[in-house]
This record gives sequence, structure tokens and C-alpha cells, in this order.
Amino acid sequence: MPADFSVLEGAYLRDLLAQPLAVADTVAALRTLAPLPARALACERIVLTGMGSSLHAQHPLQLRLTRAGRTALMVETAELVHAQSALLDARTLVIAVSQSGRSAETVQLLDLIATLPSRPVVIGVTNTADSPLATRPDFVVPLRAGPEFSVSCKTYLSTLVALEWHGGALCGDDLPSLLAELALAAPATENYLADWRAHAAHLAAEFTDLRHLFLTGRGASLAAVGTGALILKESTRFHAEGMSSPAFRHGPLEMVSPGLYAVVFAGDPATAALNASLARDIRAAGGRVALVGENAPPGPFRLPALPARLLPVAEMLPVQMLSLALAALAGREPGRFERATKITIVA
Repeated sequence: MPADFSVLEGAYLRDLLAQPLAVADTVAALRTLAPLPARALACERIVLTGMGSSLHAQHPLQLRLTRAGRTALMVETAELVHAQSALLDARTLVIAVSQSGRSAETVQLLDLIATLPSRPVVIGVTNTADSPLATRPDFVVPLRAGPEFSVSCKTYLSTLVALEWHGGALCGDDLPSLLAELALAAPATENYLADWRAHAAHLAAEFTDLRHLFLTGRGASLAAVGTGALILKESTRFHAEGMSSPAFRHGPLEMVSPGLYAVVFAGDPATAALNASLARDIRAAGGRVALVGENAPPGPFRLPALPARLLPVAEMLPVQMLSLALAALAGREPGRFERATKITIVA
């Protein structure tokens, strides 16, 4: 069936195209923040928590903190509440991310912390000013990305930017210089999205007879890998699987066929050669593959040149173009929920 690009003209596309403004507004909000509380800076360990894309977005921050010698753990909020609540004591800083600020697991976590005799410091990162996550933590980082229709897109990019600010604040970076770098994300995103029609058409042509879609990467690219697979399922109802590049060699490599398409993120220069090797091996085995990075051929998989800390922002843009292409091929408006809702209220 030929691609139907008319189905793309809706609220999801409007949110995608509003991302440059959302990111710029988030940077403006970060400029007005007070310093982090001294108690937060002194905590022995840092627990990064969220659900879905709000958790995946924290991969770059966890790596940043670990490189700086901090003990930083990523724990899904539901698991933190039900299985790892022993982490929630006065030695811990919790950075909780929820775009709605009122998802079921987030509210459960805040309720649990309120009952503890020795409670952690809590920083909330949210896009909703009147939500529990905006009113109950010790410190709040507002995204101010504006209303969002359904699948996380502009709030996700804004979250990545806000978490980079957290990394700088916790590691003693020069914050004015950091904010100047973060401001580069908005124009770069706008330039990339200016070609969204060409990108979507290019990918729709690539995806003939597609049966399996994998996203792979390493390090900070795991943010795009995890969130990408999630939002492709949400926005297009097409099954996509995200995993680390080395994990792909541990089994899924046997699935390679002409019906398999792998999107491999080149990522950090330190491991880019390993990711490129995986891409070559998938192609040699008969699969189709794209290597995403600044040196990719012109088209949807070439990323805008940005400082290294903004690579996770750039990496999400090709995945969003994938969602448009898959929706056009299916003839279905992307991002319109039929079973789920924007805010998950059942834990």
C-alpha cells in the first residue's frame, strides 16, 4: 500500500514542529532557577527515577554523574516504590522525572516518601506546574515546554536539556557557559525539522516489506534507543525493539534478514567504531541498516553538529521521522491513543 502522508497533518506533527520553541523555553526557565539546595549536593548517592521515556532520558545524566565519581542509580519508579524502597533514606538524592507530574507511580513515590522517618531529598522535573511533582518535592525544575497532544516528543527533548543542567549543577560546572551550550539545541532542531517532509518520504521508501525494526546504541545513546522503541510502538503501533549494540549480537543477530531494519546510533566517538562494525555485520548478513551520526549521508540519519552533551537531543530527531514514515505507510494518524492515555493513572 502506498504511503499516505495526509494522515500526518495533525496534533502530533504540530508538537514535533513546536520542539525548537519548547527547548528554547526550557533553557529560559533554567536560567531563572535558584542554586540546588546544599543538602542535595551533599547526598552520598543519587537515584534517578521515572517511567518510560522519563526514565530513558536519564541515561546521559547517570553516565555524567558516574564519570564525576558520584554514585548514581537508575531505578524505574514502580520498582523504587515496591522493590527498592530501602534506597529512600536521608543519604539519598532522588531526581524524579514525570512530564505530567501526576502519573500513578510518581504519586505513589511521593506518598511513600512522605511517610518515611528519614526521607531523601527530592528534586522534581515536570512540565505541569500544578502537579504533585511540582508542588511536593524539595526543589522543582519546570520544563515549560507547553501542552503536548499525546506521545512524548517536545517534553522529552526539554527533559534531556533540563537533565544536562542537573549534571552541571551537581558536578560544579560553570552554569552560564553550560546554558549557552544548551541554547544551541533549539536552532539545530529547527534546522533539522525544516526537512521533515523529505525525511519522512525517504524513510517510507526505505521501509518496504519491513517486518522487524531494531534500534541499537551504547552509552548515552541508550536514551534514544529506549525512548525510540517506546514511542514508535505508541505513535504507530509498529513493533520496534531497543537494545544496546552488544546485546544485539547476543541472539537477535540470528534474526537478520531482508525484512529486518536496524537503526544503529554511532554515538560517542570512543565506541563509534564498534557500532559501525555492528552495522557492517548486519548488512553483510542480509539485513538493512542505517548508521546515525554527524557523518551519515545527507538525509534523515545525518545529525546536526552540536556539542557532545546535546547528542541525545539530536539522536531523537531521526526516530521521530521514523514514526512519521511508519504512520504514513500504515495510513493511520500518528500519536492518537486508542487504548492508553497521555497520563498513566493505573500503577
